[in-house]
Amino acid sequence: MQARPSAPLIPTLHVADIELPRELEALYELAYNLWWSWTPEARQLFASIDPRSWARYRNPVQLLINVEPKHWYALLEDEGFLRRYQRVVQELDDYLACRGGTWFARQQFEGQDGAPGQMGLSAYVSMEYGLHESLAIYSGGLGILSGDHCKSASDLGLPFVAVGLLYRRGYFQQTIDAEGIQQHIYPEYDFSRLPLRPIASATGRDVRVQVALPGRDVVVKLWLAQVGRVPLVLLDTDLPENDPSDRPITNQLYVRGREMRLVQEYVLGVGAAKALEAIGVTPAMWHINEGHSAFLQLERLRAMVATRIDVAQAEEQLQASTAFTTHTPVPAGNEQFDPGLVDKYAAAISEAAGLDRHRLQAWGRARPEDDSFNLTALAIRTASLTNGVSRLNAEVASEMWGHLFREKAPHATGEGAIGSATDSAQPIYPITNGIHTKSWLGMELRELFEDHLGRDWSALLLEADGLSQVDDIPDEALWRAHLAQKARLGAFTRSRLRHQLARHGKSPDELRAVDGWFDDRALTIGFARRFATYKRANLLFSDRDRLRALLTDPSRPVQILFAGKAHPADRPGQSLIRNIVELSHSERLTGSIHFLENYDMRMGRMLVQGTDVWLNTPRRPLEASGTSGMKAAANGALNLSILDGWWPEGFDGQNGWAIGGDGDSNLDDDAQDAADAAALYRLLEDEVLPGYYDQDAAGVPRAWVARMKHAIKTLTGAFSADRMVRDYVERAYVPCSGRRSQPSSVA
Repeated sequence: MQARPSAPLIPTLHVADIELPRELEALYELAYNLWWSWTPEARQLFASIDPRSWARYRNPVQLLINVEPKHWYALLEDEGFLRRYQRVVQELDDYLACRGGTWFARQQFEGQDGAPGQMGLSAYVSMEYGLHESLAIYSGGLGILSGDHCKSASDLGLPFVAVGLLYRRGYFQQTIDAEGIQQHIYPEYDFSRLPLRPIASATGRDVRVQVALPGRDVVVKLWLAQVGRVPLVLLDTDLPENDPSDRPITNQLYVRGREMRLVQEYVLGVGAAKALEAIGVTPAMWHINEGHSAFLQLERLRAMVATRIDVAQAEEQLQASTAFTTHTPVPAGNEQFDPGLVDKYAAAISEAAGLDRHRLQAWGRARPEDDSFNLTALAIRTASLTNGVSRLNAEVASEMWGHLFREKAPHATGEGAIGSATDSAQPIYPITNGIHTKSWLGMELRELFEDHLGRDWSALLLEADGLSQVDDIPDEALWRAHLAQKARLGAFTRSRLRHQLARHGKSPDELRAVDGWFDDRALTIGFARRFATYKRANLLFSDRDRLRALLTDPSRPVQILFAGKAHPADRPGQSLIRNIVELSHSERLTGSIHFLENYDMRMGRMLVQGTDVWLNTPRRPLEASGTSGMKAAANGALNLSILDGWWPEGFDGQNGWAIGGDGDSNLDDDAQDAADAAALYRLLEDEVLPGYYDQDAAGVPRAWVARMKHAIKTLTGAFSADRMVRDYVERAYVPCSGRRSQPSSVA
């Protein structure tokens, strides 16, 4: 059966105070579709309306609100602007109408026993979404992955809907004081000035649902963030009709308090099911992205039982139509709660779903001896398919959680099927993460791709050797494009550092000295990620004399850019930041090491597009995937990484460097750190620096550029979100869409 896109159409209310001339009224819909976030022509159109306002906000809704009515007169007489406007509006219209077809519409899926298969509407539920820096409902890798997943689902034309929480204060904004101490700021966002609209009912009123909490119901308002063809439904409890103590449930992402965290995740899971029911959307299958949203399963089960479906049959349908992705082997990443706390909030819904307290607690117990309720365990037990986000991550996760699969009765065959005897050794299968390439590729590299691969170059990401023509790009052209992106990173870096130092009270002369920082020709290493201790941001500083010699060689200068946030409750991670900031201020390293505060998506784009080398030093095997290195590789940066996460799959000996080995080690942490640090220094001294500075008379490092081309060819398509989403369709979405009535068993 031929697949057809069938994403739900969700009516919305207009909320922004925007006055547009009739001739330009399509700007409204353009501003409210985040398609503009990965479409340069759309961003250029908005920038041309008011360059200063765009540079300040990078948010078209805010920009349009601020435009004075008289400002439109000149634009209506600007033929160049009008042509650009018509071209972009037509491009969005063609995109939404799927003119030219989509990957999904061209597929012929195979179901069980070789019969034709089909994929119904897939619902994706995640705690955070990184779509654009103007919409601060993300903290890091999980959210960026979720946002990229939605964007590629849109590009490929999937029938797909996503659900998350709308945080009034988002994740914290980071500042670093003069002593290097991380400060946490939680601004309050005005939703009416963001690319968000309330979801409307048939009568024109905004849609709300209720989630039962002990002794009261909490009202949840539904908002829409339109991501190309994909609707993202966001849940908001900050409403006047709610008790003042309940309004902050959706205030902060990853709030520190454990009970409030549980309430957030309960509202996310239960609210997701209620929200889609309220707007008339019936998914064929559900994708739980990490355990945060696993309470979804209790509400889905309750709703089935309420329709008089037998409890056992309801459990079978629940499991058969669910896929679950686990992201991290780090204990802190697998949500655990006190069983009494879970009883407090989930007892009523569980009883309505036909579960007694005993059974509910058993579903959430990772091991018989545990005295906590684990959401990862709940998700695994109630899903038919569980995947990790890299091959190594799937192996590690299978070792962690394999005992749960042995509890289950066999109900399906094929790779990844729960209870299948053929995959009992590794019940969790890999679907390696990928990036939405259009969102992360620099402007100059994009133009090179269009010139040498064609305007539809992104369609090549799903083809084997699709980017082989990268070899035809002249070395000089690729190096020139890279240096242009690097120069932009330099200007950005100097501006950010000057702002940081001015806030610390530095003198005008000290601020002027920043103009001499960041040499566009110097080897530039980037390290940007969450500052958790297992990521070992300090590994590079293990031998400071050796590092100082590397950084201060006048014939081969090196500069290192650090960025990242530590969770407000993570004191060791914050201590790492402080140590790096202190070192960056030391007399002999000033100007060579920089810490850029308030890491967000814009800074992330700057870094991956402009650095020469992307450094990654986690303690193996704790890195689940590590998508920042994929973004850097697409831009021609060379990865210098521990063989953890995605890198064992990506590294081929010529597209970057591997720090240390990939075998099991009996070394303790201190000895392993020392061995990895020694390997890192050796690579920098013997291979990285000599390779970068081996430049010809034209200033082009030919062998280095050859590595860049090889990295782009071998990594960009293989680690794209288009490839990732295709794998989810074939290995999870189609199978789960066809299993709704197939027998299964929830352990």
